[in-house]
Amino acid sequence: MKKLFVCLLTLIVFLSAAPKVYAEQEAKPLAKSSILMSLDTGEVLSENNSHERLAPASVTKIMSLLLIFEALDSGKIGLNDMVTADEKAVSMGGSQIWLEVGESMSVDDLLKAVIIASANDACTLLSSYVAGSDTAFVDMMNEKVRDLGLKDTNFENCTGLDDTTTNHYSSAYDLAVISREVMKYDYIYNYSTVWLDYLRDGKTELNNTNKLVNTYEGITGLKTGTTSNAGYCVCATATREDMSLVAVVMGAETSDDRFSLASDLLDYGFENYKLVNLDIDPELLTPVKVKLGTVKYVKPSLDIQNKILLPKNASDPQYNISVSESINAPVRKGDSLGSISVNADGKEICVIPLYCDTDISEISFKSLFINIIKNI
Repeated sequence: MKKLFVCLLTLIVFLSAAPKVYAEQEAKPLAKSSILMSLDTGEVLSENNSHERLAPASVTKIMSLLLIFEALDSGKIGLNDMVTADEKAVSMGGSQIWLEVGESMSVDDLLKAVIIASANDACTLLSSYVAGSDTAFVDMMNEKVRDLGLKDTNFENCTGLDDTTTNHYSSAYDLAVISREVMKYDYIYNYSTVWLDYLRDGKTELNNTNKLVNTYEGITGLKTGTTSNAGYCVCATATREDMSLVAVVMGAETSDDRFSLASDLLDYGFENYKLVNLDIDPELLTPVKVKLGTVKYVKPSLDIQNKILLPKNASDPQYNISVSESINAPVRKGDSLGSISVNADGKEICVIPLYCDTDISEISFKSLFINIIKNI
């Protein structure tokens, strides 16, 4: 009995001293890459390998939608325009609405197919309609990538279908930035929150591939993607109490994992952050004297976001205004006239530049002489 007791005691000591492999091991990430970003400010609230270049699958279509919305906004195309399907569009595989060569469909219905059902044939047809060909459209996509300053994205098609090459890639961060641009267009809301719709007079049913549309409070979109190369991806946008967020998940092993992680990220944002209105009294911005200028004083201007993102328990923001007493002419539009430091709980949140919103010439000798005579 005594030997048994000693053995048990030895075992207990050994186990207590052994490395706690299972207890201390971090949980395996649900996806290769993810990010949570504020749609209002662009601030990153959470990220995991957010700049890793990965296959984006049909989340690629977010960039396609951005260019289509730009074309709609400029009047280049219209929602009621009828577009006729060609061989290239019809040949697309994956998710589709089974377009037939010669079949005509409105831009509005094609957008339904792209956003709700992730139809590759509809997306290819729209891209050709906007740019003249799907190849030219891909060039536009990559040009937009450069315009947005994105470093980890290159597109080779408008759909996200796996190609034989590996040069079609993006990152969670880049896709979040593209999503911010897409969500600025009201067009998207006509489609991205629709769970069920129909085409061809009710003959073709469209089911939203974004499961969160039916399950997540405040969901506003946006796009799912799945291929063997990319795994399961989703870009989920949501709004609660005027605060909007986007969660991008790439490379999840299962469909449930992508939606679960996206929901958790959005929950984290809504539970821990708030949007606060910036309330800066313009009367506090004193005019700046312009030495030897054609005008004597100039009022500082500012480009200001209406809201800033703060932790939920943060105090209301305070403003430290610093305005230059004077500036020498000539003054160019955009020249600095000071700044406003926005602080909360003793920490600087952001700095808002103050600038001159017009060109001011230096007064000429002739004008100076005439002014002197007038004063006399």
